[in-house]
Amino acid sequence: MHAGVSFTLVLVLAVAANFLDSETRLRERSETSSPLRRCLDGSAPRRLKKRDRRLLALDAQGYICHKLYSRLSCCPRNRHTPQLLDPEVFSVTNNTECARLLEEIKCAECSPYAQNLFHISDREGTSANELTFPMLCRDYCEQLYVACRSHIAGLFQTTSDEFCNLYSAKDNRICFPDFPRKQLQGPVSNYLNQMDEYHKMEHINRKHKRNCYCLQETISGLRQPTGLVHCGDGSQRLFILEKEGFVKIYTPDGELLKDTFLDIHKQVQSGIKGGDERGLLSLAFHPKYKKNGKLYASYTTNQERWAIGPHDHILRVVEYTVSRKNANQVDTRTAKVLIEVAELHRKHLGGQLLFGPDGFLYIFLGDGMITLDDMEEMDGLSDFTGSVLRIDVDTATCNAPYAIPRSNPYFNSTNQPPEIFAHGLHNPGRCTVDQHLTDSNGNLTILCSESNIWNKSSGRIIKITRGKDYETEPPAVEYKSSSRNPLVGGFIYRGCQSRRLFGNYIFGDRNGQLMSLQQNPMNKMWQERTLCLGTSTACENSLSGHISGTVLGFGEDELGEVYILASSKSVTEAHSGKVYKLIDPKRANVPEECKRSVQPPQPVASECSHLCRNGHCTPTGKCCCSPGWEGEFCSVAKCDPVCQHGGVCVRPNMCLCKESYTGPQCELVDRNIQGVARAAICQQPRKHGNCNTPVRRWFFNADTRQCEQFLYRGCQGNKNRFSSYEECIKTCLPRNHQGTGLIQGIDK
Repeated sequence: MHAGVSFTLVLVLAVAANFLDSETRLRERSETSSPLRRCLDGSAPRRLKKRDRRLLALDAQGYICHKLYSRLSCCPRNRHTPQLLDPEVFSVTNNTECARLLEEIKCAECSPYAQNLFHISDREGTSANELTFPMLCRDYCEQLYVACRSHIAGLFQTTSDEFCNLYSAKDNRICFPDFPRKQLQGPVSNYLNQMDEYHKMEHINRKHKRNCYCLQETISGLRQPTGLVHCGDGSQRLFILEKEGFVKIYTPDGELLKDTFLDIHKQVQSGIKGGDERGLLSLAFHPKYKKNGKLYASYTTNQERWAIGPHDHILRVVEYTVSRKNANQVDTRTAKVLIEVAELHRKHLGGQLLFGPDGFLYIFLGDGMITLDDMEEMDGLSDFTGSVLRIDVDTATCNAPYAIPRSNPYFNSTNQPPEIFAHGLHNPGRCTVDQHLTDSNGNLTILCSESNIWNKSSGRIIKITRGKDYETEPPAVEYKSSSRNPLVGGFIYRGCQSRRLFGNYIFGDRNGQLMSLQQNPMNKMWQERTLCLGTSTACENSLSGHISGTVLGFGEDELGEVYILASSKSVTEAHSGKVYKLIDPKRANVPEECKRSVQPPQPVASECSHLCRNGHCTPTGKCCCSPGWEGEFCSVAKCDPVCQHGGVCVRPNMCLCKESYTGPQCELVDRNIQGVARAAICQQPRKHGNCNTPVRRWFFNADTRQCEQFLYRGCQGNKNRFSSYEECIKTCLPRNHQGTGLIQGIDK
């Protein structure tokens, strides 16, 4: 009996202990896993009535949030919700993925757990006024960072880990999205299957074959177009390079101007046969082109002064200045050679020019297929081959065409030319620099394509970094032999029309296969994907999905849109070249938010360009005088030896003598003075006349001892007016009308 009582007592105690333990676990679970439902203002969430649901369905944002929180919500129609989210951040509309995520996050204020989502006690150094996002789930946070980092640059200045350490939940706390997600649309995607609009978009994507793109034929009738650039002056003109040595202008009105912008075909030595890379290679406009009118061209030319030697031709980089009078034409008389490189072969030339955000000019040179034996034979003439050069053209000195940036890796080296920024290149195609972003170390993002790397691979994409040797440096992407056609480098897309491509490096191959490349911000790996071109179903009206001929290059306009240059024939004389614009068929060809006002091109506005007449202006605005001239704007002539007996130096080594003196320096006394009547004419003052029939005439100014032009209106003038400068000189300087002689009857 006692045993039965003892057993009963033990059983009761065990049940009680189990009950207490279960209650404790339930309390802990309630405290940790089931946070209290509270809105931002501390009130309890409410159920939406049918009437509220009907009214919310009329509002786009309300409808989206109602679909996410269909039972309980902190956003009924008659309740004011505190606005914690920054309206500037959530106004992004130029990217589908980023905009969709931001639209979802707006609904966090309507969550039944809004107070917990916006709780800031665990965020060190953050106040309610500084809060931008609710507590996000980790995978959702990383997806937001990738999608929006290029569109809200000021917010995403940190790394992905730093950003998500601030805005993602810790210790399994509740996080946004706090609504059911049926399935993931990718490894880290958080798009909502509940959204009808999302389903419709996915259906359209499948219909158009993985979001294919289209091409719009913009320009035709070109001869071997090798490049397309803009000058950045607001005029939105396109400058098309033709291999033979011409640069043409395509206006925003759709007109290809007949007069060429730059014509140097007589200096350019271009190749006709396939594979011959000689010709006009590249064109780059100075970052301050609107002010100084400077541009830079690279081309191949014949040997000229380099005639002695084994080389075949010269690769030359030249500075030009646009005409003072015509903004659509270059003054070729302003040519100034910066660099010349001797080339032995006609392939692997490179020659790309571009300016970086640092203001320096980058020059990309191939190895010219030079072997070790060739280098010994060239005897130092090929020091620049296979290198990226970086020079400073904004030099204030007139003695050197450029300066060396102090940050160049070989600035103080005695073994390498100081111009070299990186080396080890073989056959660089087109290169580009991202004008928007730098990496975590502050380096520019410079990408180049290379093809046929000495049978090692069919091509590669390399990221140029200061001081690197690309003989050994691993590329961003490499293609094995026979796996792909020769690559053609492109541009990092920074346009508006094809906003899904924003931040992607767009390139392709000769056969028209387009690709994009983007660096993963987490693992720094480059991810490549193919850009498909749509069929006639997706590409309607003026759009197509086909490139006619061989791809020769890529181009970029002032708005960041990307173009493809192609030609169906390889000879330079054939007018089969075309330019295509890359278009997203799901958007208007020119959406309203992408339009920018066009500024008419204007003549160069700098003071130097207007006043420097006997010299040339540097990019910084300094007037460098031609031989025989001096002064701030080169307006004072120099005579060596100097003029004697009060003579005036009017032109380099040309003296204008006073009466009774003659000779090159006015050193001789003229004893045969005659022509007093002529001297009297030359002393007469200038008279414009009283009639209204103006003509241009010349008169001799006895004070300055020069013949000057004036406007003679006719009637009641005097004889000190001559129809030409030569007549004026002959009359008033009879001894030597070339500029040395005496002024008859003038005594100063």
